[in-house]
Amino acid sequence: MNALVVARFTLLEAFSRRLILAATVLSALFLGLYATGYYFMYGLASAANQNTADRSSPVIAATVLTVLGLYAVNFLASFIALFLSVGGVSGEVDTGTLLAVMARPVRRSDFILGRWLAYALMVAVYVVGMVGCVLLLARFLADFDPGDPVRAIGLMVLSGLLLLTLSLFGSTWLPTIANGVACFSLFGLAWLAGIIEWVGDSLGNTPMVQIGIAVSLLVPSDGLWRGASYYLQPSVLVELLPNGRQFLPFGSMDPPAVQFVAWAAVYIAVLLVGAVRVFGRRDL
Repeated sequence: MNALVVARFTLLEAFSRRLILAATVLSALFLGLYATGYYFMYGLASAANQNTADRSSPVIAATVLTVLGLYAVNFLASFIALFLSVGGVSGEVDTGTLLAVMARPVRRSDFILGRWLAYALMVAVYVVGMVGCVLLLARFLADFDPGDPVRAIGLMVLSGLLLLTLSLFGSTWLPTIANGVACFSLFGLAWLAGIIEWVGDSLGNTPMVQIGIAVSLLVPSDGLWRGASYYLQPSVLVELLPNGRQFLPFGSMDPPAVQFVAWAAVYIAVLLVGAVRVFGRRDL
């Protein structure tokens, strides 16, 4: 119950600091700009292919525009997850707020779990809302039908929770600025590993693929996005693009391995337990 109380006050704090309002306004601006670009670019692709027998260009254009838009949403969700939790503990320690909170009958584990629950709820709502809006726009503008949007959303939420937990864990023992630098660097490293793996797979370079996989196991966020991108693509795309890996450098034509998804879930659990244990021994 104490964890739920902490989560409630964390959500109220987000509202009072206008974090929710700012995220809503900026998300609306993003969706408006995205819809405008989607409308014109898909229109050009359809017009260029109108008088030919080949109908693959509109399908390819709709898939690329949709997956690219959700790629941007995944980046935004990752940044939100990191920004929310980068000072979730260290910032409260620096301001002395935790001295007042811990004076009450609240265990340190309750504080960490409450913070995580509130942040996780905000990240999950953001991902579900933004992905839903992008897919509705794609459906309306191009009659786009994703393969399995439920699994895609689940993997994107899991990616956000992974970065959130990583940042919260770092916040229990690192200063806010140092934690921010470390977490954003790891996020960038995971993204670079995904590009390296894609290039290595396209060129048939096994060492590059192995490097990408190794780094993806260290920080699985980009691997989870690539798994989500597979479920966003319509099944007809596989028939139209047998060499789809070269066409979607920011996505994947292969489903994620069950072991990899399980590893990401265990990764989150281990980091959360680690955050509780480290914060339990920290001197305030």
